Amino acid sequence: MALVSTHWRLQTPMYFFLANLSCLEVCYTSNIVPRMLVDLLRKNRVISMAGCVMQLYFGALGSTECYLLAVMSYDRYLVVCQPLHYPALMHGTICVWLVIGSWFSGFTVAAAFQAAMVTSLTFCGGNEIDHFFCDLKPLQKLSCSDPRLVNLVCMSLTVLVTLAPFGLTLTSYWKILSMVLHMPSMTGRQKAFSTCSSHLVIVTLFYGTLILVYAVPLAGQVPVLNKTFSLLYTVVTPMCNPLIYSLKNKDVKEALRKPRI
Repeated sequence: MALVSTHWRLQTPMYFFLANLSCLEVCYTSNIVPRMLVDLLRKNRVISMAGCVMQLYFGALGSTECYLLAVMSYDRYLVVCQPLHYPALMHGTICVWLVIGSWFSGFTVAAAFQAAMVTSLTFCGGNEIDHFFCDLKPLQKLSCSDPRLVNLVCMSLTVLVTLAPFGLTLTSYWKILSMVLHMPSMTGRQKAFSTCSSHLVIVTLFYGTLILVYAVPLAGQVPVLNKTFSLLYTVVTPMCNPLIYSLKNKDVKEALRKPRI
């Protein structure tokens, strides 16, 4: 984020989106990691209901990442498939509105609804969460309320905030792949793939672990698997993202070597 804001070479749509992605990941990892580290060092691991709802709310901002990744894939599509129209189709105002829309979707459509659903649950049995943070599935297991309404809302939200941007991401990369395969020169193909490779790795890591946690039945039935995959997408993937972009990017390497302009 500091590099993007201080180096003119990095003040482009791609790095603007990347800075917002980094800011988002700082927000929701800061919501989980400090508490997790504190709990590892103490025996009395207690969290209030209000604290749990807040953790769930900010943890659900992962839905914003789905939209940001879709926006970034559309940006890569324009770079590869519409290079001459790129400045007109992805100028500053459009970039700002795309980012605002992504953040707004995370704060309202997903997070607010999930937090509201949890506050409507009734807890009348055990109060021990079998997880390292307050997630919806472990909380549902503790509830004695009818889970059908919560499941219906969660499925609707999944379609809206996960499958829709995932579909847009797949469509963008399908068009990119079609364009690349029709390029006559090998140099052009390599350049196009290098333009998209970092983002494609991040998309694969994020959606791969997200699907394993929330879409694969086995992960939900085996707590150890659920916690392992959750750790991957909440901690490991955000930690790897800056490394993936910086290690494979000449502009970032030059910005790190050169003094600020």
